[in-house]
Order: sequence, then C-alpha cells, then structure tokens
Amino acid sequence: MAIYDIARTRRIGFLLIPGFALMSYASAVEPLRAANVLAGKNLYSWRHISVRGSDIAASNGVRIQADASISNAGRLDRIVVCAGGNPQAFDHPPTFAFLRKAARHGIQLGGVSAAPYLLARAGLLDGYRCTVHWEHIPAFTETFPFLHLSRSLYEIDRDRFTCAGGIAALDMMHAMIRIDHGAELASAISDWFLQTEVRRGEVAQRLSPTERFGVHHPGLVQALLRMEREIEMPLSPRELSDIAGVSLRQLERLFARHLGTTIHRHYRRTRLEHARVLLRQTTKSIREIALATGFAVPTQFSRSYRLHFGVAPAHERKVASLRSQRQDEELP
Repeated sequence: MAIYDIARTRRIGFLLIPGFALMSYASAVEPLRAANVLAGKNLYSWRHISVRGSDIAASNGVRIQADASISNAGRLDRIVVCAGGNPQAFDHPPTFAFLRKAARHGIQLGGVSAAPYLLARAGLLDGYRCTVHWEHIPAFTETFPFLHLSRSLYEIDRDRFTCAGGIAALDMMHAMIRIDHGAELASAISDWFLQTEVRRGEVAQRLSPTERFGVHHPGLVQALLRMEREIEMPLSPRELSDIAGVSLRQLERLFARHLGTTIHRHYRRTRLEHARVLLRQTTKSIREIALATGFAVPTQFSRSYRLHFGVAPAHERKVASLRSQRQDEELP
C-alpha cells in the first residue's frame, strides 16, 4: 500500500503579496495539483489568501481570485508566502501578526522569491537556515546580519521552508512531496512536468561567470567571482591578479579582450549595482551604503553613482520611497 493511500489531505494556504512573482507561485502550486491527479485522491488542498480585497495582482498584472483573507484564513497545515519586487517596501503589521500567530499554532511556514525577507521581518527565521532570491541577498544580509542565510536554491529546516523563487520552487516542492509521500510519487510528478533533472537545495542560484559573461579563462573567472564577494573591502588589481594566477598586465588584457572594459571599471560597476539594491531595498543612509560598497568618501560614491546610473543616490532613494508609499496606500 502506498503511503498516500492512507494519508490525510494537507491544507495549504498561499498568502499572495501584491506584486508576487507568478512563475514562483505556479512552480509551487502545480506540483500539488499533479500529486492529487497522480495519486488519484486529494493529498493536498489549497486556498489563496489575500492581505486585502478579493483578488491579488501578480507582478505581470495577472490576478488571482482570493479564497480568504488574513482575517479568515481558516485551518491550515502550511502557509506558503509568495512575494516579489521590493520586499522592504511591504510593511503591513496585520500580515506579520497573522504569520506569527500561525507559527505559534505550529503551522509550517515557507516563502518563495522575496517572501523569506518578509518572514525575517516578522521574526520567524531566527535560528533557521534560510535562503532568498539572489537579487535580495545584499539587502537581506545588511538588514538581518545574524540569520543563517545560504545562497542555495531552497532550504527546508524543520517547520520552515524557503526558496529563491522562479523554477527553483519546483525543485523544493519535489523535496517536500518526497518527504510527505515518498520518492515514487515525487519522481512521477517531476516526470510529468518534464523535469529531467531535479536539483538539490544546495545548488547555486546564479549562473557561473563563464555562463553570464561568456568567459572561459579560469583565472578571469576566479577574479570575477572574488569581485562579487569582496564588495565592502575591494581588492587591489594586484591582489586580483594573484588570485587569477596571472600577471597584472595579463589580467588587464583578459578584461579588455573578453569583457571590453578595465579591471577598475568592472569592479566599480559591480559595487555600484550592489549599492543600487541597498538604496532600493534598505533604509540605510547613503553614507552607510557608500561604506558598505567600498567608497570611503560619500561624495566620491555619489559622483560615481550619478556617472554610472544617470541619477544621484538621493534621487534613487526618493523614487524607491515613493514606490513604497504607493504600495502602503494600496493596503488596508
């Protein structure tokens, strides 16, 4: 007799935050539907929960009809929070209270894409391994420096599960269904979705520099990786050449030939892109962000930022603040 022949129906609540990523949501909910079809019984039931109104708009404008709200969500075994965009802009105390109450009642809590940031805001990831989409990692680590954040596709730790989002939710749901009902059903679901390779949770989120930049020189790849890791205390070109195992002159030639730029310009762009995420997704001061991205003098940071993005850091922060205000106005 299969495990799922005697299993009770697990009740799942999908808490959809306005602007949630549709692909992440679909990758999380569709395996549940497949499990029911392939098992021939309702192993899972699910409902869509809103923080306001009767429907919820995804980031691409598609709207999902809500079955309940945070005030009448009903009995649940798990809650999957789906969020996208800028999670720092979402500040809705009733939602955080709803999640904390669920945790007190022993409900399993999870989040995909930007949603782990919201679980952290609610204080629900303390002492748990977690992950979040790579776009939100800079803001996450600056805001929650003591949480056990990984850069993996997903993390399942006791009664918490977090996922970087996108199609990685499909991999996470394979793992969760396998825990619930065994490998045979989980594999059948992956086969049905043409998922010929099920990735483990610890697999890296991002493409390697070889794939992102189209470079194959191993020394150049190592230099690019270290640039992305060493943001607050930038390495010197000489230190990068030592890491690459080539002379400084040769490393300069590699950057020119394969990337069409210089070591200095590429490193500055990497740091400034990191700074833009912090400006948009945290409340840190411009001075703090300058220091966090390797600029000892704030005026130098502001000048470099304006030259690269065409706007001053203060303007970037103002635009992000206005977006946050608009989102707050949409909430009850």
